[in-house]
Amino acid sequence: MISDKQYKPYEEKMKKTISVLEEEFSLIRAGRANPNILNSIMIDYYGVPTPLPQVGNISVPEARLLQIQPWDAGILSAIEKAILASDLGITPNNDGKVIRLVFPELTEERRKDLTKEVKKKGEESKVSIRNIRREAIDDFKKMEKNKELTEDELKVAETDIQELTDHYVELIDKKVEEKNKEILSI
Repeated sequence: MISDKQYKPYEEKMKKTISVLEEEFSLIRAGRANPNILNSIMIDYYGVPTPLPQVGNISVPEARLLQIQPWDAGILSAIEKAILASDLGITPNNDGKVIRLVFPELTEERRKDLTKEVKKKGEESKVSIRNIRREAIDDFKKMEKNKELTEDELKVAETDIQELTDHYVELIDKKVEEKNKEILSI
């Protein structure tokens, strides 16, 4: 008999796929200033590559403005260089104390590009979920071949894994739809 514990590793992998997708979606700039887009930017902080959020305060004083106030004013230029070198496409404004990032309004063309990118990331996540399903079914088939499972138990396992897969694919579709609404409604 197959226990829920045997499905657990595959469900955990599917949950991880969803969290990776959510993280990727948080990095997609939808016109609003979102501090998460700075998480991947690394600053040369006294010779040590350090994530930007760890060298200062990041605030959102307005909907389309991010403000970065480093704890050490000596690294303002390093922050500015790192932002310029990143693929954000935003020019930082440095006043000697803080750096401001002004996010421009999204054009209709840019919105369409972003929705395509969201859909692509959603499809990639679905492929990952299906690969996890294939891995699970292969593992259960091996168990059946080694006489650890009966043929009927294998069929139940395949059905259960398919239901799990369908649930997570549906969740991905919902997240893609939500992100696209967010992009198009700004």
